Amino acid sequence: MDNRKYIDNYFNEMHQVIDRMPAADIDRAVELLFAAWQRGNQIFTCGNGGSASTATHMMCDLAKATIVADKPRFKMYCLNDNIPLMSALVNDNGFDNLYIEQLIGRFQPGDVLITISVHGGAGKDKASLWSQNLLKAMRYAKEHGGYNLGFSGFDGGPMKDMADVCIVVPANSTPHVESFHLTLEHLISNLLKEKIAAQ
Repeated sequence: MDNRKYIDNYFNEMHQVIDRMPAADIDRAVELLFAAWQRGNQIFTCGNGGSASTATHMMCDLAKATIVADKPRFKMYCLNDNIPLMSALVNDNGFDNLYIEQLIGRFQPGDVLITISVHGGAGKDKASLWSQNLLKAMRYAKEHGGYNLGFSGFDGGPMKDMADVCIVVPANSTPHVESFHLTLEHLISNLLKEKIAAQ
C-alpha cells in the first residue's frame, strides 16, 4: 500500500462528503437547539463507542463554547459520562435501558435528546442489534413531550425516521461519519454562540 495514495484518497473522499452535506438539516438542528435555549429547556446527549466520546464533546462545547456574558447558558447533560452509574444500570437493567433509565424523572416537556450513532440503530453484530438503547431513549423523549435530534450516517437507520431532525452524514465509512459528527457539533456550537450573542 502506497501511503501517499491512501492519504490522498482519504481526503478526496472527505471532500466528496462535504459537497453532499445536508445544509438544510443542519439549519433545522441549529434552530431546534436555539429554541430550547430560549425556553430554558435541558439538552441531553448520548452515544455508544466512538459516538459516546462525540456526545461528551458536544455536551462540553454546548455548555462552554456557547457562553455569552450576561446570557442564560445551555443546561447540558451527557448520559454516557458516569461510569459507575452506567455499569450499575447495565448490570441491573440491561444495556437496552442504559439511557432511558437516566431520562426517567429528569426529562421534561420541551427538552431535547441528542443521539449520535454511525448507523442510526441499524445493523447487528455479536451483541445483536446495534444502538437499541438510543432508539428506546428517543421513544421515551417523544412520548414525554420532548424533541429528538439525531446524528447518523450510512442510510440514517431507524433514527432518521424517529428524530424530529436527523443529520445524516452522506458516507458509508465509519471513520468519515464519526469525523463529520465532530465537525458538525463544532459548527453548530459556534453558530449557536453567534445567535445567542445577537439575541
